[in-house]
Amino acid sequence: MKRVKNRGCSARRRSLSSPSALAIVVLILLGSTACGNHAGGFDFSSMFRRHKTSAGDSEFTKHLQERLILAAPGSVIDLPEGRFHVDRVLSLTVDNVTLRGKGMDKTVLSFKGQTSGSAGLLVTANGFTAEDIGFEDMAGDGVKVNGATDVTFRRVRAEWTAGPKSGNGGYGLYPVQCQNVLIEDSVVKGAADAGIYVGQSRQIVVRRNRVEQNVAGIEIENSQHADVYENTATGNTGGILVFNIPDLPVKDGRYARVFQNQIYANNADNFGSAASMVSKVPPGTGLMVMATKQIEVFGNTIKDNRTGNLMLVSFYATEVAIHDAAYDPYESGIYVHDNQMSGGGTDPGTLKVKALALALGRPLPDVLYDGVVDPKMKDASGNLAGDDRICIQNNGSATFLNFDATGNYRHPDRSLASHACSFAPLEAVNLPQTGPAQASGASASANGNE
Repeated sequence: MKRVKNRGCSARRRSLSSPSALAIVVLILLGSTACGNHAGGFDFSSMFRRHKTSAGDSEFTKHLQERLILAAPGSVIDLPEGRFHVDRVLSLTVDNVTLRGKGMDKTVLSFKGQTSGSAGLLVTANGFTAEDIGFEDMAGDGVKVNGATDVTFRRVRAEWTAGPKSGNGGYGLYPVQCQNVLIEDSVVKGAADAGIYVGQSRQIVVRRNRVEQNVAGIEIENSQHADVYENTATGNTGGILVFNIPDLPVKDGRYARVFQNQIYANNADNFGSAASMVSKVPPGTGLMVMATKQIEVFGNTIKDNRTGNLMLVSFYATEVAIHDAAYDPYESGIYVHDNQMSGGGTDPGTLKVKALALALGRPLPDVLYDGVVDPKMKDASGNLAGDDRICIQNNGSATFLNFDATGNYRHPDRSLASHACSFAPLEAVNLPQTGPAQASGASASANGNE
């Protein structure tokens, strides 16, 4: 297995010498005057005091959007304590801006009854930071950051307060096609796809977050070099997903470490859209690794997920046709070690897995592997070899099943003999926003129960 050192890409550069055409149009629509005064010394706090209301408040939205448009690079937009109603999508296109509140439950932007836009906040700028702020009841996604470098979410809450519903927005915290992404100490509840989603991105740290009542708690999709650690995922349909799927511009997801997480009781019904990939996730899924490569799973506590604590599967498990000729649907180079697993597989959440449990008995084993192998990568015995192996060891009393999806479940195998191997630890992800990287897999140990 090639264990490579993380490499960054050059940051995108945007010209800031003049307002964009979009900004000018928005300002005209908002009826802005005296732009210089707003940019230099606008009394934002007094405006907030005037607009602390739960009623629809287009005036509040107008002033907040103006502040986002007129912010200079390096600005900090401080929001005071209170609950503020926003009736349409907000946007930011200026680099190196921080949006800061007084606490995720103290400064709340409520989008309930939002009249326009597919997100609460849409960011297309480098160096964006959101911290100590809550976003509630968006008509679409929570905070989407697209095509940016150096993205930070710190102590942010995104929540749909009526609980899990199919009409909720798809994603809570949603960086896509980004580089140097840090999401820490945040909370997401009620997303109809993924609470924390990082897609088609590089250099990612997702740590110390709590995700619950989402379809997927945390999803790392088609991304490279991700560290996902010390998170709590509970009450979701699936706790943590590491996927590689077809038909996306960025492919070849690999090099993720998932470690020291608490992943338990993710048994909620799947309320995702039938057209979404997460609609295929069985209720009761703890951690699922699908069709990706060079993944290290260690030091986690995974328990009480009623379909399976850990699933290692190819894309064929979705039963979705593949039309992307450049896509590789197989998993390989997976290393699962030093985890604690218990209490799973007691009540499988889909008909196929129920049938498997009927044939084999309950509970199903902790680790469920579909056994689907790229024919071009098989050795003489029909298994993966070398750096492509699936290695599973030192997981305490955790049980295992290769359920032989290729053979239509005819030859299930509970033996770990062909998976008794190991790899060198993947290297830690280092970001400019963080301090020293978390320890490697060689020395880390499992968390205790929460």
